[in-house]
Amino acid sequence: MLQINGLKKNYKKFPVLTGLNMNVTGGDVYALLGKNGCGKTTTMNIICNIIAKDEGEIHYEAENIKIGYLPESPSLFSYMNGYEYLNYIGACCRYEGDITSRTAEVLDITKMTQSAARLIKGYSRGMNQRLGIAAALYGNPNLLILDEPTSALDPEGRAEVMTIISDLAARGSTIILCTHILSDVERVANKIGVLKDGVMAVEGSVLDVRKRFLQDCVLGVRLKDYSVEAVKILCGINLIAKSEVRDPEGVILYAKAGVSEKALYTAVVTTLAAYDTLPEAIDFKRLSLEQVYLGITGGFLTP
Repeated sequence: MLQINGLKKNYKKFPVLTGLNMNVTGGDVYALLGKNGCGKTTTMNIICNIIAKDEGEIHYEAENIKIGYLPESPSLFSYMNGYEYLNYIGACCRYEGDITSRTAEVLDITKMTQSAARLIKGYSRGMNQRLGIAAALYGNPNLLILDEPTSALDPEGRAEVMTIISDLAARGSTIILCTHILSDVERVANKIGVLKDGVMAVEGSVLDVRKRFLQDCVLGVRLKDYSVEAVKILCGINLIAKSEVRDPEGVILYAKAGVSEKALYTAVVTTLAAYDTLPEAIDFKRLSLEQVYLGITGGFLTP
């Protein structure tokens, strides 16, 4: 569907993309992840031909591919109602079929039919996002790009938007989803890419990316008699790359690259014994997608 090779983009002298490679297959729900300012929106704007690239190649599966795009904060005409706005979108994209029927169809897909007669200025943020998705879907795009579609939504609004994305995925739609909510990614995405320092640090299926880091050593330690001093001592072990304190339960210890489970376990037990501190439980952890993402962007997991 979409292949990007060596994509580069500078804003004046500031490099944002420094050689991005990305591969999206037809039918993928591809979650594009990364810290704020890492170049996710720039990448999507280049894909949509909103801004020009400096270098690199973008190959599409077919000529004249149609792309539907929902920006993070869609600008809707508040003086229109939902029907009027979507009919306007249909005219703008020169929809060749019956505009009235297509408007009704995308309203049904996004579960906005009952609200379509209301003025947009009275819509909630979640309703704005759903109407924005309807607009992005209007021209039957080959590729749908959604930039933070659940950003700042309440739990109900977020659930409604994610249900729409799940339904579209079940129909075989190809979607690029940009979000910071990792639970949403695990719910709908089959493939992820993590942007870091202007390049794709990791790309692959959700399952493969998690498997890639199963060998990384992560140990959970729960203390029988919790104390701040004991936790500080554990976090100071020289085999540790990072720690997460979970007061009052204990601490999660991430080993440096190449440290074995046996070495880390021995160091923890020896350290606790030296300070006359008893553990209540010590167990090896398997990284969640969120922990993998934080590890890659934080620099303590090596792709």
